[in-house]
Amino acid sequence: MLTKVEVRTDQGALLTLPLQDISQGLIVESIEGLDPVKATIVSSSFAQLDGEQYQSARREKRNIIINLALEPDYAVGSVQGLRNLLYQFFMTKQRVRLRFFSVGQPTVDIEGRIESFDAPKFAKEPTAKISILCFNPDFFTPDLVTINGGTVATGTETTHQYPGSVETGFGFKLFPNRDISEFTIYHRPSDDSLRALEFQSPTPMIAGDVLAISTQPGNKYATLTRAGVVASILYGISPQSNWINLFPGPNKLRVYAEGAAVPYSIEYTTKFGGL
Repeated sequence: MLTKVEVRTDQGALLTLPLQDISQGLIVESIEGLDPVKATIVSSSFAQLDGEQYQSARREKRNIIINLALEPDYAVGSVQGLRNLLYQFFMTKQRVRLRFFSVGQPTVDIEGRIESFDAPKFAKEPTAKISILCFNPDFFTPDLVTINGGTVATGTETTHQYPGSVETGFGFKLFPNRDISEFTIYHRPSDDSLRALEFQSPTPMIAGDVLAISTQPGNKYATLTRAGVVASILYGISPQSNWINLFPGPNKLRVYAEGAAVPYSIEYTTKFGGL
């Protein structure tokens, strides 16, 4: 059950909207747009084949609509005073971060921009209707999850349970403690299919280097930090590699490299398609 919503602006201002609480004169009547967003599914037909063939799918942006009732304590405030308060947080085109608190569910955030703010001045019962467009439709936990491990020269896999409801990319960092020029990240989700990301550098990495690889959609990269200098090393990733995502449920991971173990870390954000 949803208990509270926090609204934070880019300037750091914070507005708290507790549900079932009228002490500040703002009553949350409803919040729309928290369910999974609509998917656009592309298919095509072929001659002499019944039906159609699936091609691809994508989820659309999220539109969150907050409906508020304005009931000030007229001894110390007014409806216009509440409107002015809301203007500070919901001015159109402004970016905001919403944080949702629920009983028995993780706290999650989502970012968006204010599309519209409607608060009729001559209504018998003053209200405010705020529309927020979230171009990334996923809710995400505010804290990163970190997995630490070491490379193996065997087939040993480690299982990590991903609690999100939609897939997520991750940031991988390798911390060489010896010369190493190649390794492979193997991933096996719950359907038991095998994905691999292969890396091979023309010159060995040395102790003290830091290799960073991001598989986040829209922010994929590979960099090498040596003596404080960061350089792209994207060419080290094989063109046949999979940019691995973690999927809901168990994920078996293995980072294979010949020789002694080399430490690494994996960081990711847990994502949810709806509340």
